[in-house]
Amino acid sequence: MKNKLIKGLVATAVLAALAGCGSDNDDKDVVLPATCAEAGEACTIFTVLHTNDNHGRFFENKYGEYGMAARKTLIDQIRAEVEANGGETILLSGGDINTGVPESDLQDAVPDFIGMNLIGYDAMAVGNHEFDNPLDVVDMQRKLANFPMLAANIYDKVSGTRYFDPYKVFDVNGLRIAVVGLTTEDTAKIANPEFIGGLEFTDPQEELKKVIQDIKDADAADLIFATTHMGHYADAASGSNAPGDVALARAMTAGDLAAVIGGHSQNPVCMEGDAYDAEFTPGGECKPDVQNGTFIMQAHEWGKYVGQANFEYFNDELHLASYKLIPVNLKAKDADGVRQFIGEEITPDATVLEIMQQYQNAGQEELLEVIGTTDGKLEGERAVVRTQQTNLGRLIAEAQRTKVGADFAVMNSGGVRASIEAGEITYKDVLTVQPFGNSITKSTMTGAEITEYLNAVATVDIGETGSGAYPQLVGIKMDVDCEAKTVAINDINGKGYAVDASYSFTVPSFNAAGGDGYPVLTPVMTGYVDAEVMYTFIKDIGDILLADFAPVASDIQFLNSNSTLACQR
Repeated sequence: MKNKLIKGLVATAVLAALAGCGSDNDDKDVVLPATCAEAGEACTIFTVLHTNDNHGRFFENKYGEYGMAARKTLIDQIRAEVEANGGETILLSGGDINTGVPESDLQDAVPDFIGMNLIGYDAMAVGNHEFDNPLDVVDMQRKLANFPMLAANIYDKVSGTRYFDPYKVFDVNGLRIAVVGLTTEDTAKIANPEFIGGLEFTDPQEELKKVIQDIKDADAADLIFATTHMGHYADAASGSNAPGDVALARAMTAGDLAAVIGGHSQNPVCMEGDAYDAEFTPGGECKPDVQNGTFIMQAHEWGKYVGQANFEYFNDELHLASYKLIPVNLKAKDADGVRQFIGEEITPDATVLEIMQQYQNAGQEELLEVIGTTDGKLEGERAVVRTQQTNLGRLIAEAQRTKVGADFAVMNSGGVRASIEAGEITYKDVLTVQPFGNSITKSTMTGAEITEYLNAVATVDIGETGSGAYPQLVGIKMDVDCEAKTVAINDINGKGYAVDASYSFTVPSFNAAGGDGYPVLTPVMTGYVDAEVMYTFIKDIGDILLADFAPVASDIQFLNSNSTLACQR
């Protein structure tokens, strides 16, 4: 316990004892202060600011929303207000800085890390998408960052040592706060196997227990926070995903873990009573989750919000004084369909804007090449494409099987990263949808072998928030029994189906290597890259008609599921 806190509590006790001298209350217990105001100097105030899942959004979008320059202005304003009230701030990220916008992807997220340096981040969790690049890129980024990338549960297989620092202790207004980093175990199956072969991802719950004990043994901190990239799944219902922040908090000894600043599931963690508030709207009130005495927070995605948690620490206990998710120049359409700012407009920081603009300008001419048009929205929104067949998922799958002349195609929904709006389609749109640079593989199997393969692939439980393992499929008709975890194939590419006949199919190299938990294949590596295949397919067609790629409900039937579109318990 800090000396300041001890002195404050002793002073409070002495005053209370003196006030009771000579009275009938001498034998009564000292009444501890009930509020920060009552505690006076024995109360320490501080603020945690947080973002997560940046995914390359260093620059504002075409509507002038979010962007690191506006984020800088907002965070500086909050810091000044907190300091004026006698507090201090710490700024954390829940990870996934990489992957999502071509301007960032083409530059290995250098502008994003430079932007984080300019804003003044204190630490970040290592996200699974940090491994979309080879480890030499990861090492470049950690050297570039003026703050630690933390992960207690990632080990180098050769040396047996942690690849990143497990935690760092910060002095925040006189309190020693240890921030522990944790990364989802799913990274082992959803990151590119080619890049993570030398790493081991261990159980975050067990690693956190070890680190907490180390911190206690060293008397290194007054409070322990975790910055995680594991996901918030209401009531720990993670489906096929690895356990997330709720399960983590429940697994700890009560009182050991003060708060979790999370990421990965890309949702604003706002509760309505004990239930997750799926209807949260920008600018609305937000109450974080609390599990086993641990506060759990997450600020959606892309820097759309800055989370602000104002804490008070007295009586050796942490209290949440207030919490909000502050929109960063988000807009909503008014009655006339005009986009208006939600809350006050934030003027972007001039220095950050100038620096980010230079990166934004790089490569624009190539990225803005128009390659086709679409007569409506090609659906790739995360919440949709990970729960049902969509026109964009089918277009990508069709492009891949057409390119290599396969009978059918399997495309993981986690590889579909955005929608394409009606109108012109640019090269940038393609790279935004498919930023990973996976190769297209081709496998040939018997009908019986394909059935066994799809027993594993098509029956994935998407849980409440959807799973990137959920497959988009073309060229095949089948019934999926979600309870039995089996499929019954009715037809492949108009050829019917026989257990001893041979059929060919495509799957991204990421999944062929075991990504998303798919069975490992030994396919033909075609050498074709996914984004280039999509680019060529759209450019050859020119005008994309939604009707040509609309899902056919009768093709894939899901049985014994809470959803008719996917396996969901």
